[in-house]
Amino acid sequence: MKSFVRWTAIGSLVGGALLTSFLGTGLKALALPEDQVVKTLQTVPVFAIADDKGIPLVAVGQDNKKVAGIFISQQDAQNFYQKLQKDQPDVASKVKIQTVSLAQVYKLQNTQKQPDGLMISYVPSPAEVEGAKQVLTASGEEYKGGVPLFVAKAGKEGGYLTINQNNQEIIPFFFEKSVLNEMVERFKKEKPDLASTVKIDVVPLESVIATLQQSNDEALTRIMLVPSEEAIRFARQSAPSTPQPAQNRPTTQPSPKK
Repeated sequence: MKSFVRWTAIGSLVGGALLTSFLGTGLKALALPEDQVVKTLQTVPVFAIADDKGIPLVAVGQDNKKVAGIFISQQDAQNFYQKLQKDQPDVASKVKIQTVSLAQVYKLQNTQKQPDGLMISYVPSPAEVEGAKQVLTASGEEYKGGVPLFVAKAGKEGGYLTINQNNQEIIPFFFEKSVLNEMVERFKKEKPDLASTVKIDVVPLESVIATLQQSNDEALTRIMLVPSEEAIRFARQSAPSTPQPAQNRPTTQPSPKK
């Protein structure tokens, strides 16, 4: 899993963006093209403990299942690596923290479907798990595991709130609750008549990936996964020093769709 992705415009997406209109949520039971799934996942940096060839560190679990941990937070990966250095210095000397795209992990997982294949275990940020529990508890629901993503809905029909990027309505799913909260507050000020209808939902990353694979709803092509600021910052620092394309920041503010 060699890291070659250049992390660019997504980091500036949320700074001046406004949640504006909303889309429906109906889904059809057909799969998106594989390249569209990969495109959606490509912009998300995650963190693996791997050797110089990109082969991830594997733990052997129950029934001799081989499991590779993929960290959503670089700090969590760093904490794990430091513990590994202390407990198993010989193993730690052969691996390091590597930044890879979620699309690369997805492709790897798709090549490991045999019974004895490698399993991927996503390690969520504890802070975001706590945030997810708070949101779910407030609505009478329960956190059932997985990597939480946060998405906003509004309006009588509870459509997904969107942002405008390159004249397209994009549905942002956030790995970081605080960033979505900031955008929601801006939306409420801009659209006070809709403020009372705004709701934040929690959706597991694993469920989003499964839905991308199983549904061809046009709205799914508008999903953008927005990584945490920490993940973007570390990914940029670890990326090769190459010229970056111009960053696009959504600026327009269309009226909510009826």
